[in-house]
Amino acid sequence: MHVVTRGTGSRRPAGSSRRPIGLAAGLVAGALGLAAPAAAQEISDDVVKIGIMNDRSGVYADTAGEGSVVAAGLAVEDFGGTVLGKPVEIISADHQNKADIGSNIAREWYDTQQVDAIMDLTTSSVALAVQGLSREKKKITMTTGGGSTVIAGAQCSPYGFHWAYNTRALSQGTAGSLVEGGDDSWFFLTADYTFGDSLQGEATKVIEEKGGTVLGAARHPLATNDFSSFMLQAQGSGAKVIGLANAGLDTANAVKAATEFGLVASGQKVAALLFTLAEVKGLGIEAAQGLNLTEGWYWDQSNENREFAKRYMAKFGKMPNMIHVGTYSAVLQYLKAIDAAGTDATEAVAKKLHEMPVEDLFAKNGKVLPNGRMVYDMYLFRVKTPDQSKGEWDLYEEVATVPGDVAYGTVEESGCDVSTFPQD
Repeated sequence: MHVVTRGTGSRRPAGSSRRPIGLAAGLVAGALGLAAPAAAQEISDDVVKIGIMNDRSGVYADTAGEGSVVAAGLAVEDFGGTVLGKPVEIISADHQNKADIGSNIAREWYDTQQVDAIMDLTTSSVALAVQGLSREKKKITMTTGGGSTVIAGAQCSPYGFHWAYNTRALSQGTAGSLVEGGDDSWFFLTADYTFGDSLQGEATKVIEEKGGTVLGAARHPLATNDFSSFMLQAQGSGAKVIGLANAGLDTANAVKAATEFGLVASGQKVAALLFTLAEVKGLGIEAAQGLNLTEGWYWDQSNENREFAKRYMAKFGKMPNMIHVGTYSAVLQYLKAIDAAGTDATEAVAKKLHEMPVEDLFAKNGKVLPNGRMVYDMYLFRVKTPDQSKGEWDLYEEVATVPGDVAYGTVEESGCDVSTFPQD
């Protein structure tokens, strides 16, 4: 656990508002016989402290890891380094993909380090545990790494926000598009924990709604290195598509095994339901070519994205993925909400987060539903062939846009009972 940035700059993004804080404002107030601006007194402990908690050493270290911490630091830098005249600090920790460790870190952060909000939370079981504790403590969580729909569904929180993606959006993009194209029989390889269950369940709904069938599934432990028996089951199923309801190194290892066992050569397709740019690069374009996947952001979609990616690359040596830039967006929006509320008090900031539109390099015309789900457009990509790629990170071709309302659905569909939330 370590401090990675403490902003003290003054630059802020175009369009952001800032109250006059500092010597000049104090002199004006004094001359009028008035108190100094109340906003200057509304930051608890005189610092806004944000914790980035994720997997920094295991199967999801490339998916989020230090890359999310770097992105969070860039968000603080772009906001201007301070909010309401007070510094912003980012700390980080490795939850090791264990819910009990994540909960213990969160409790210690809240009780002894005065952390105001926790973000990223790769691994859905950890995200749910930390969000539950945070609800008790009345602290804000903004999940960018965990994907289960339950986060903004049955276990939603008035102080919990689900930001970068979820399993429903991934399924609408990848599974929905493939079934519509005639790939209508599926067999799943599923990570045996909350996220895998959610991803398989959401994909199954989409497949069956579009007239496809699921022929079976094989569950594997998190961080397994041997997919042999699972691939034999998938091969024997005769399914047109092998759906990988896992992520990170698990997905990379499954794709390698599918190639080694000749599944692709025999005509079966492999669909990576959560596979980001970081894992595609790690796997290599030779092995990953032709994979269909869904992400919410890609570095080569616009000049704005390319410019951010250059800055990120200069700091980290890699291109960012959806989760990294989602964390950037979450930190930036949190600071905007504090600025708009005039305080870092949880109730006031949560209210602003629900009300404010999301408009940044990650999300265009984004909106936050009452259950905390941030809705924005997702994209179906196909990994290029080596011949198509023009550079080390030129890995995707965009196939289709999945509108946000289609990707994420409604509050009613989510299963979140917002009537239990505090009312204004």
